[in-house]
Amino acid sequence: MGRPPRILARLGEPSLEEVCLPSRPESAALARRLAGSVLRRHWALPTEQVENGVLLVSELVGNAVRHTGARAFGLRMLRRRGWARVELRDPSRGLPCLLPVQEMDVSGRGLFLVNRLSDRWGVDLHDRGKITWFEMRVMER
Repeated sequence: MGRPPRILARLGEPSLEEVCLPSRPESAALARRLAGSVLRRHWALPTEQVENGVLLVSELVGNAVRHTGARAFGLRMLRRRGWARVELRDPSRGLPCLLPVQEMDVSGRGLFLVNRLSDRWGVDLHDRGKITWFEMRVMER
């Protein structure tokens, strides 16, 4: 497989351990690059699933940055037979809310997209925050 991409070497690999990212808007781009590298390079998922996964990671990060008030959050990616899972941990216990979306809405589409493009998603509450996650079915090679 060769050397890992620079982004993984610099920030860590979310498929091996949780990667901590600062709660800033530009972290969405970092999270997209990390997720894309894992989904494409390490897990060799089809292009459509890589694109969906990268988009959904971006939406979760955007929600965390806008709504949690956290200084940082953790990104983790897990793979088990038939499934790819992405988790975003933050210290807020506030639950995300899936809102109805209208065609002309310019915001509020994050969880709508997660709900639409993932096979399942949810939130696990913990003593010190929550993990918002989504899963996609994947074909085994």
